[in-house]
Amino acid sequence: MNAFKTMAVVNPRSSNGKTGKGWPDFSKELARRVGAVDFRLTTFPGEATILTREALAKGYDLILSVGGDGTHHEVLNGFFDGTTQINPQAALAVITSGTGGDFRRTLGLEPGPHAALKLLDGEALRPIDVGRFSYFTHDGKPATAHFLNILSFGIGGLVDHYVNTTTKALGGRVSFFMGTLRAMMKYRPQPVRISLDGGPAMERTIHVCAVANGRYFGGGMFIAPQAELDDGQFEVVLLKDLSTARFVTMSSHIYSGTHVQHPNVEVHRASVIEASPVVPGDAVLLDVDGEAKGALPIKVEVLSKCLKLKVW
Repeated sequence: MNAFKTMAVVNPRSSNGKTGKGWPDFSKELARRVGAVDFRLTTFPGEATILTREALAKGYDLILSVGGDGTHHEVLNGFFDGTTQINPQAALAVITSGTGGDFRRTLGLEPGPHAALKLLDGEALRPIDVGRFSYFTHDGKPATAHFLNILSFGIGGLVDHYVNTTTKALGGRVSFFMGTLRAMMKYRPQPVRISLDGGPAMERTIHVCAVANGRYFGGGMFIAPQAELDDGQFEVVLLKDLSTARFVTMSSHIYSGTHVQHPNVEVHRASVIEASPVVPGDAVLLDVDGEAKGALPIKVEVLSKCLKLKVW
């Protein structure tokens, strides 16, 4: 039985509403498996962050994030109040029921919420890194937030817009691939300045720069094959100026992880990344755990092993 005081934060709209429809039966299975689990259903975007903070303040020490990568992102940010971690001893478990499922791929979990039930057996916890980033929101205000999986800038924010405003009924991989193709038709590579670990700024014209804690993004793209969740560094992957035709040709390599050998790809490792647009006023958009968050300039840093993840 579960030795933790557990709260499930559930996004019923994830996976095109399948999570909400399946929650009554799944919650019964969850109770049979681990005992009493309290839960709250979200009703608006951003509420998962609020509910997580409230639960931690009330003494819950295990939060189950039930939904897609966007839900996990919101729940993660509930572990922090600004830059302060609310309860460093509390743990997170992800039960993925969403479109992308990219973070669960890094964990080696099969699709669907039932595959994650084995996470709740026993009391094993794995300390993992979290990314913290300072950025500007879409209305130009400075902000600070955290990410669990991957932050990118370039085409990703436009992809998010297309994916999140159209049906996801075809599944994560197809939805993100089609969203990427639509974005490629409109997006023009942007020049940016990037500094790694305080080093000199380098100028690159990019389609995307991925700052990776996890390994997958975009509905299964194996963008950062060597990224580790607990090594105190990001894998920084730059896809430089690519035509639409070349991207389509290269896409199979991105899904397999062999794109890192391509001459238009650079891979670096760093724990602090700073980036800004070369062209003043150029809106270089952010994609953070599959969510469109804002734009450059940005500073990203690793919080080494600051979060306890429930493992099996």
